[in-house]
Amino acid sequence: MVDSYDDSFDGEKSKTQIKKELHALVDLGERLTTFKPDVLAKLPLTDELRRALADAPKHTAHIARKRHISFIGRLMRDQNLDEILVLLDQLDASTRQYNERFHNLERWRDRLVTGTDDVLEQFVNEYQDADRQQLRSLIRQAQHEAKQNKAPTATRKIFKYIRELDETKRGLR
Repeated sequence: MVDSYDDSFDGEKSKTQIKKELHALVDLGERLTTFKPDVLAKLPLTDELRRALADAPKHTAHIARKRHISFIGRLMRDQNLDEILVLLDQLDASTRQYNERFHNLERWRDRLVTGTDDVLEQFVNEYQDADRQQLRSLIRQAQHEAKQNKAPTATRKIFKYIRELDETKRGLR
């Protein structure tokens, strides 16, 4: 009697597993509808999926939107999901990978402001596109603001600049 159950485990996916994977594709497709077109342009998507994502905001009725999201989920089957997920993890603020990258950039900023020229050299070696003069000027401004207890305007500019460099280096810009 137990032998009849063993036949079902011959390496094939169960119906439940297949449904879970299809629902995950639909959820990923729905998540893609929330991104701006410039972010979607960076993803390796088929033209048909790009058109479907562009049409998603047009469907406002509940059932029409649900049907369209389901259609996007079916189109997701033909996509390279690994590349899409890697890029989305770097862009989506709710992911651990995004937070780690963000904290790493904050550490760079703090090291640049409080550090010496050696830290600046390390940064320029890691980020080849960095403008040394601009960074040095912003660092001096940030140090001056810190001494006078002013708002950290230059520190924010440094962070914005190194975030842009990082995004360019990763191919997100």
